Amino acid sequence: MASQADIVRPAVYPETIGQNPIHVVKALKAFRQLANNKEDTEQVFEIIRALSGSSILKNYHRLLTTSEGGRQAYLAEEFADRLVDRDWLAQFAPGTVGGYYRDFIALRDLSAYGLADESRKLGEVDVDAAHPVAWFMRRLRDIHDIWHVLTGYGTDALGEASVVAFTYGQLNNFSLAFLSAGAAIELHKAHWNQPYARAIFQGYRHGRMAAWLPAQDYLKLFETPLEEARAELKLRRPTVYESVPLEARNGYRYGPEAVLPGGWIEAI
Repeated sequence: MASQADIVRPAVYPETIGQNPIHVVKALKAFRQLANNKEDTEQVFEIIRALSGSSILKNYHRLLTTSEGGRQAYLAEEFADRLVDRDWLAQFAPGTVGGYYRDFIALRDLSAYGLADESRKLGEVDVDAAHPVAWFMRRLRDIHDIWHVLTGYGTDALGEASVVAFTYGQLNNFSLAFLSAGAAIELHKAHWNQPYARAIFQGYRHGRMAAWLPAQDYLKLFETPLEEARAELKLRRPTVYESVPLEARNGYRYGPEAVLPGGWIEAI
């Protein structure tokens, strides 16, 4: 399989990268399809594109106002190529962020390239553009599963919705608020008496209170013990999410969950 670095090409519409017109009807249609088939992750990207507006561009400019973020933009590494390198992942000790991430993707048979392929199904012409804002969009896409590890949310429906809400707290991208609110409604249809909305809202609040994760040095972070990284990044335990019984989290994708070392719940 070709690496991300190998398939980067000149931008077709550089003047519009990171700026999308708002299409509410498209977002509603995509959400209905997603509600009917929760495996259809293509619709997630459709909703994000329909409702993001200029959020990506604004967050890229924010990246440049931080010392580490500016350095990451200067380096412009295609992180997906690291994340699929098993030899590179093998170097991280158990208990580190990298070690947890390695176990996370192995147990689920996930790949950063798989997520990238899903994002390409929409036919976005500049998703692989050799352009700094397109690179930033790819960076946000590729670190999604790392945020699962850092925040302690599982990969069940509630965990995914909570990570999306956390990301909204980080990026202030309305499409993510739409997705997380819609997920809360759908979850309550299945189990009306569970605190789904509170769990998702806590995810949002945690995103607002945490350090700004897009600007982090993930190569350094992968070497850091998970609990130390959580403390440094001001990441709080997802107590409301943990209070929801395992069988009520709508874990349709990966099945049962268990407590991993460190005390926070992660899906296995």
